[in-house]
Order: sequence, then C-alpha cells, then structure tokens
Amino acid sequence: MSNQELGTTTVVQVGVIVGDIESKARAWADVLGLPVPDIIVTDPVEMAQTEYKGKSTDARAKLVFFDLGQVALELIQPLGSPSTWQDQLDQHGDSLHHIAFSIKGMKEKIAYLDAKGMPLVQKGEYTGGRYAYVDGVSKLGVILELLEND
Repeated sequence: MSNQELGTTTVVQVGVIVGDIESKARAWADVLGLPVPDIIVTDPVEMAQTEYKGKSTDARAKLVFFDLGQVALELIQPLGSPSTWQDQLDQHGDSLHHIAFSIKGMKEKIAYLDAKGMPLVQKGEYTGGRYAYVDGVSKLGVILELLEND
C-alpha cells in the first residue's frame, strides 16, 4: 500500500449529528429493534487533545453507538463549541455528518487527503487511538472520518 491511496474501502461507521441524543437514540433503537445503548461523553481537551481548525478546543460531545455488524451507527450531540459537530448542527440540524474508515498511518492519510483538496477540520485522541475529520463535502458530499486504533 502506498501513500497514494486511503488504504481501505471498508466503511466502519456512519455518524449523525443530533440535537437531543436521548430521544434520537430511543427512536433508532425502536426502529432497529435494539436496546438503547449507553451514552458516552467524550474526554475533556486535556485527555482528547481536541483541535478544531488547527486550534485547541474544549468542545465535547455525547455519543451513542449502535453496532450494525460491519458498520456502527454513531449519534453525536455536540457539547460546546467550536467543533465540526456544532457547525453541522447549526447549519443543518439533525443530519448526516460523516462516514468513517479505519486506517493506518494517520499523518500520511491526512496529508494524502489534503493534497486531494480535503483539508483536516478536527482531530483528537480517544482511549486506544485517534480520529481525524477531513472536509470532503465539496469533493464527496460528506466529511470523512479517519479512525486509527493502536
């Protein structure tokens, strides 16, 4: 695999921004016939090292994950700003935010997508790995999330 490709074609997650995660999680659980998952709150900036448009941000989010087999459905309720999550909610209300791919070589993949006109918007750390959102809206119609697990 070269740095001239993303390195995968497998979507592992679809992310949806919501204003009220409790009600949307119940609605999705009802439609899917699944239990309502636990709500997780992202780590504070001291742990997550969250950056939005190149600057540190203390924005956090409530998250719910539905395991749908190969793909996880992630519901995201922004908590504070600035963040790509809050921007999405402000501009589009409850809406599709991203599709995610599991990758290796985060820095190289960010540079690869940037060279294709899809700049880094937000990045951070989580227990066991890191994420990055790149702005693929003008090229692809959606934000791409890169997930790299250790």
